Amino acid sequence: MTVPPSPAPRGRVAVLGAGPAGMAAALGAIKAGHDVVVYERYREARPAGNILNLWPPPLKALRSLGVDTVDLGAPTDSEFRNLRGEVRARVKLDEDVKREFGGGFIGLLRPELYERMLAALPAGVIRFGQQVARIEQDDRAVTLHFADGSTAEHDVLVGADGIDSLVRRTLWGDAPKREHRLHIFGGFTFADVPGTEANKCIVGHSRTTQGSWTSIRNHGRDGHQWWVLTATDPDAPAPADLKAAATALAAEFPAPLPGLVAATDPGSVQRWVLRDRPALKQWSKGRATLVGDAAHPTSPYAAYGAGMSIEDGYFLGRALTGVDLANPVAVSRALQSYEDPRKPHTAKQVQAAYVLGKVFHHAPAPLRPVRDFVLDRTPFLQKVVGDSNPREINKQLAFMEE
Repeated sequence: MTVPPSPAPRGRVAVLGAGPAGMAAALGAIKAGHDVVVYERYREARPAGNILNLWPPPLKALRSLGVDTVDLGAPTDSEFRNLRGEVRARVKLDEDVKREFGGGFIGLLRPELYERMLAALPAGVIRFGQQVARIEQDDRAVTLHFADGSTAEHDVLVGADGIDSLVRRTLWGDAPKREHRLHIFGGFTFADVPGTEANKCIVGHSRTTQGSWTSIRNHGRDGHQWWVLTATDPDAPAPADLKAAATALAAEFPAPLPGLVAATDPGSVQRWVLRDRPALKQWSKGRATLVGDAAHPTSPYAAYGAGMSIEDGYFLGRALTGVDLANPVAVSRALQSYEDPRKPHTAKQVQAAYVLGKVFHHAPAPLRPVRDFVLDRTPFLQKVVGDSNPREINKQLAFMEE
């Protein structure tokens, strides 16, 4: 008679940060059979921004992690257009993918995603108001030293603490951020604005500015989000009136963008400066690893920052399934198996987003007419964005076997 192998003992996993990356990592580790604590420095899980889009792979990851994705966001078809409204590229997702994931690419607001992920976590997993000051590790455990003088030991530490990650800095030292020299203004409205099209994501460009909008669905209510993006001095102070600055940038674009900005409550307009970090050759060391912006901060040009963070949590949970976390060799092997397939994908998305920002916003003035002629009259953008994105999405979905 064959005796089935004993299940691996429950390990102790700490996650630093309660954003989408941290919540997904926690859900993945819980699904893998381990005990999890998420340490969040704020008193609540606070969405970083308001507007959001998700591709099919993170939607599949959310489903697998037990998050309710029913009626989450508005399905959209994405197009790149010039200032005259002419289509430069269409993102052609496979029809079976669109059917399976409710239209594929969806527009939503970050707070609802947070609410749904929080609802999927068991009570007490997140400990708020926890400021980690220092991290140590050895073969036996990872020790977190908190600002109040207390400590906690865990078998594995997951750094989900953003672009200024303490975990990344502890593992790999500090490094300067890469400035994109761009900033973005974004907002949303549920007003009925003339010129909008249902289930569309329109990414428009003038010679210097991106002006875009997409359908959203939030708590069963249909609306639109919008954003305008242009070059800036990253050290310059933010405009005093964010809506006025966005209004000026949107003015040159065709309807409905100016109307969407006009219909937006000033309190629903946000601004952020675009930065990332060069890709790391290695994410994990010993008993610690990185997820989300701690590992691969990216620009909104990828429309994939939160999505990749969610995928990280899914793949990390899969790597930790059946692993004895008391065994340092087993932990190291599992963390390496998590990061190896993630690094090429995330590095490609981060760099592509950076390059698109350079092409659209930092081309020298004499070259801009040439650039626009190429984008308007050749299939270049279709190949770079419209055709390559669906291939990468299908590749990620294939990795995600249930």
